Amino acid sequence: MLALALVYLASTWLSLTQAALSGGASVVCASAGVAIAGLHRLGLARWPALFVAAVLVQAVSSSLSPAAVLLVATGDTLSALLGAWLLKRWGFSAALSRVRDVWGLALIAVVSPSVGVLGGVLGGVLGGALGATGGWAAGGMALGVEWLGRTLGVLGVGSVLMWCAQRRPEPSGREGLVLASITLAMCGGALLARSQTPVYLSTWVFFLLPVGVWVAWRFGSRLAACCLVLFAGASAWTRVPEPAAVFTGVAGAGGLLEPRLFLVIAAFGGLLLLAARAERGLSHTQLEVLTTALKGVQEGVLVAEQLPGREPRLVFANASLLEMGGWRIEELLGQSPFALWGDTLDPALRERLADALRERTPLQDEVVMTHRDGSRVYSQMQLSFVRSAGGASTFLVSTHRDITTQKRLQAQLVSAERIAAVGTLAAGVGHEINNPLAYLLLNLEGAMRSLKKGPEHMMEARTRLECVREGAERIRVIARDLKVFSRQEGEEREMLDVNEVVVPALRMAAHAVRARARLVEDFGSPPLVSANESRLGQVLLNLLVNALQSIPEGHPDRHEVRVRTGVDTLGRALVEISDTGCGMAPHVLERIFDPFFTTKPSGEGTGLGLAICQQIVQSHGGELQVRSEQGKGSVFTLVLPAAPPMDVAAPEADEAAAHVAESPRRRRILVIDDEPRLAQSMRMLIEPSHDVVVTTRGAEALAWVSAGQRFDLVLCDLQMPGTTGMDVYSHLTAHAPELLERLVFISGGAYTQATRDFVRSVRNRILEKPVRPDELLATIDEALATSTAA
Repeated sequence: MLALALVYLASTWLSLTQAALSGGASVVCASAGVAIAGLHRLGLARWPALFVAAVLVQAVSSSLSPAAVLLVATGDTLSALLGAWLLKRWGFSAALSRVRDVWGLALIAVVSPSVGVLGGVLGGVLGGALGATGGWAAGGMALGVEWLGRTLGVLGVGSVLMWCAQRRPEPSGREGLVLASITLAMCGGALLARSQTPVYLSTWVFFLLPVGVWVAWRFGSRLAACCLVLFAGASAWTRVPEPAAVFTGVAGAGGLLEPRLFLVIAAFGGLLLLAARAERGLSHTQLEVLTTALKGVQEGVLVAEQLPGREPRLVFANASLLEMGGWRIEELLGQSPFALWGDTLDPALRERLADALRERTPLQDEVVMTHRDGSRVYSQMQLSFVRSAGGASTFLVSTHRDITTQKRLQAQLVSAERIAAVGTLAAGVGHEINNPLAYLLLNLEGAMRSLKKGPEHMMEARTRLECVREGAERIRVIARDLKVFSRQEGEEREMLDVNEVVVPALRMAAHAVRARARLVEDFGSPPLVSANESRLGQVLLNLLVNALQSIPEGHPDRHEVRVRTGVDTLGRALVEISDTGCGMAPHVLERIFDPFFTTKPSGEGTGLGLAICQQIVQSHGGELQVRSEQGKGSVFTLVLPAAPPMDVAAPEADEAAAHVAESPRRRRILVIDDEPRLAQSMRMLIEPSHDVVVTTRGAEALAWVSAGQRFDLVLCDLQMPGTTGMDVYSHLTAHAPELLERLVFISGGAYTQATRDFVRSVRNRILEKPVRPDELLATIDEALATSTAA
């Protein structure tokens, strides 16, 4: 506080000395800048130092009454307090590297001196000084000059003092010499012009404009303010040749009002130019840093510009994104970002993206981009929008994190967890197969003995063969269920009845569940859903496995596993699996969907089952809910949104069905299967209605087609050693395209990625082994009838 008071006294003494020498008011009121800078740097609580110093100055330098002295000192102190408080509220930075800081300082330099001038006016009126010195007009002009002096003090001296702790820009050596020479020349010129007229001096001060702009641009505000104060002091020294009263010197030719106003504008312009230059340099530096960072980050970054009424066009792509898709930058610039992931968007994501583009709201989602080699690249996209400074265009900034490896690992984990669930039920599945297999073998043996006894035992043999067929059908159903829960197909969805997925899951788990509890089935009428049968079956099977594992062995009559299907209150399909097992504690219930969290002993669980189930359900747009009470059991509720209603079948479907019933003449059918017994069985089944040609080698069948043999229908195994069903399809495409629509595949499963891709791409009918005889015959009739109609 003592240091602030001393500096304030010194600056006030200099201003009064300059005013006395110039015969008027000081050009720069340095004390106004010292006061605001001191309170800004040291804190508002230091205001008593300014008040005491102002009282001392007025008491010594003026003949005002004590009341007038206190009033003037109070005005000066309040002026500094107001300025420092406004700087704090503005968020002012003493570095003056932002345009907003210069505008804030200029606003405060205009507003805060008004309080001090008002205090001076009131003090002058109270002391009688204002009315005694040239009248109210001259007094008003003097007050204007005083106000400009204080403003210039805040802009010049105040900015220098507040920036004294900041690092000064590094000046150029040559420019420093030039600046020193120009400053000395202008100050010397002002001193030598002592005998010139005031108009000449007022004109001379305008040479400061280009010099001030240059100094502020190259050397910074601090040095510019110092040069300004130095030149202003030299100009004021030579302003009036003889001392006079404060107000009488103002009315001379030219006055002090015009040059002082110019100095205020010049100071403000210099500070503004410096701040603009600093912001421009900072923006350029930030742009360079961001560009370098974007080029080096591992995530892909795309920037697209969208003009009003036009599609967005790519303007930037970093190296990571180019590597992610195998593209070149020349291929992407100017393209629409939709060219990268527009073709693979599902309708729901496409709609969300359209909403984000329309409303300019951020979007985070997964997209699938097509690699240059045709493969798929899974990406986690974060889309943001940045409006240009003028608002004429909008920039779309999207970051892409490659999650292809994660997706593949996730698919492997899903498959492994599904197989693990089936493995848990392996004993029960084996038991379910052994039962029909046992009576199948017994009845086959009995049928053979009945046939050996003679025609009179034909009815007995027929009865036994009916039992054989029933047992084979049960084994076929179990094998089909196993294939559903273990196959590796992708995420293709179809219209499903939830009950038709629950039934095979119950068949798989029935034997294991009945060893521990009663199995209660409560089927309702849920709506159709759009889902992947394998994924949905995995969820149900996993929930059943969890239910039976929560029930202790030994008392199946005391426990129950209930499976209920139906519709919830929102019209969604509902599957509820409840048990009377051990239940879960609250702290366990909070974490059951966390990956790798398990309460099972080591070696009995991975902690991924429920986490994967929840992920599968959420990917279908559904919810997996759970409630549990320790010691009383748990209830898992699966809800899935109902699929939109399907269109009514066209009348052409009825006409095609009518053709199926018609098979008036025999046709020539080619059967290709590497299993001889299966091929012969199909021949024996089909021969009563059609002529059948059988081969176990795909190459032989292709040779027959190339030789010109004619076939009306081809039944082909999909996976065979040597020439596969895919090879047959390619050969027919090239040499007998008319047969493509009458090519039916029979498959025991797609075990390679190439086969799975082929199954998804072809439109031909694919029958799964083992094929029921009636299904095979109906498929043949349908294919032949369709070809006849065509």
